[in-house]
Amino acid sequence: MPLAFHYAARSDVGMVRTNNEDSGYAGPHLLAMADGMGGHAGGDVASSTVIGSLVELDGESLSTRDAGEALLERIHEANHQLGTQVRGNPRLEGMGTTLIAMLRARDTLVLAHIGDSRAFLVRDGEVTQITKDHSFVQSLIDEGRITSEEAKTHPQRSLVTRVLTGADDDEPDLVVRKGRAGDRYLIASDGLTDYVARDTVDEVVSSTTDPAECADTLVSLALKAGAPDNVTVVVGDLVDIARADAPPTQPQVVGAASAHKGTRPIPTTPAAKAAALTQSVTDQGDDSVTLAEEGPRSRWGTVARVAAAVVVAAVVVAGGSYAAYAWTRQQYYLGVDNGTVTVFRGVDQDLGPLSLSSPEYGTGIQVTDLPESYQQSLEDGITVDDRNAAADRVDELRLQALACRYAQSVGQECQTVADTWSLPTPSPSPSETPARTPTPTTSGSPTALDAPDAGRTTLSPS
Repeated sequence: MPLAFHYAARSDVGMVRTNNEDSGYAGPHLLAMADGMGGHAGGDVASSTVIGSLVELDGESLSTRDAGEALLERIHEANHQLGTQVRGNPRLEGMGTTLIAMLRARDTLVLAHIGDSRAFLVRDGEVTQITKDHSFVQSLIDEGRITSEEAKTHPQRSLVTRVLTGADDDEPDLVVRKGRAGDRYLIASDGLTDYVARDTVDEVVSSTTDPAECADTLVSLALKAGAPDNVTVVVGDLVDIARADAPPTQPQVVGAASAHKGTRPIPTTPAAKAAALTQSVTDQGDDSVTLAEEGPRSRWGTVARVAAAVVVAAVVVAGGSYAAYAWTRQQYYLGVDNGTVTVFRGVDQDLGPLSLSSPEYGTGIQVTDLPESYQQSLEDGITVDDRNAAADRVDELRLQALACRYAQSVGQECQTVADTWSLPTPSPSPSETPARTPTPTTSGSPTALDAPDAGRTTLSPS
């Protein structure tokens, strides 16, 4: 029986985060989701690196044995790449990612799993969790020391015991399951499972016919529950393509992996998918420099800016590249990337093929949710003093987007933030949600992998 997935993938930055560290992929023969950890230090890099390493497997006709070996090989290669990146860039120290990958091989599914993301199977109307968390509280449950209900409120529920970090001993679980036409699979980050009740998830995933509608509903429920974490879901229905309408063939890439592939269309061949997902974000450029907040620049201001860029280029050509580069890496501005508000590092200029900026992190704020004046300002680039100032400006824009969405929901026009303070806005507001204190790293204690990611840490084996 020729089987394939009818699928959908969705991701949202959540109600508090400014950076999406989740990555998701859905294709006819591969479903995968990675929840990155490490905050701005590289959680998005980790998740997109791992997802990018798997996409070539989508579409390959493999036996069950070959599929298992190929999946493990790709994961090991990606994990080795994470280690190489950390060694080459100290700023990435502490990054890691969970992973669930499901590869179809004829009428079987090979499932690889590491971390506390979860996979579920819907068969004959019954929903079953088919992964077991690699977490501290799960070990307590296994030992009979606490119940599943107690685990939901346990103060150390965010401790994970196994994730991909680039270490040689990072090893996922690998299981093989028999596939059946009509089965539905859900892969979800803890942004969903930590904030939406299990019975609610079960009801939605078992009663919603269309995968896209199911994924949209689950993400919407997580946001309504005030989920501060990134929320990513991948839904795949196994269908008999000889008896059903042909499933989609255009893969869906969401979250950090989508941001890192740039704004190019998603390719359809396996090799092109991999090339797109692993393409450096530094290939992206911006071609506008006017700050709309300041009004049109004068001719002399434009000349001065161009002259400054020429000076930088001259310094580079003359051999003072390090000083010039160091200066640009201290500059930040807010712009637009793939339709969302993005914080860029560098200066908003291109010198021929040389880009003087690159995306630092995405915010998940849709530009279309902001007033036109804000949209123009972002298109032109909003300069800020430093990274902290960028984060403050992002919080302002997030509040503005929330206010605009509320105004539109009640039939009002979207106004600037100065005019919206009297409007009730959804809770929690990013500016009202207290930040978690990072867990300090000490010998023999849990290692803080993700200070900005809801306090999640990884517990090193003793």
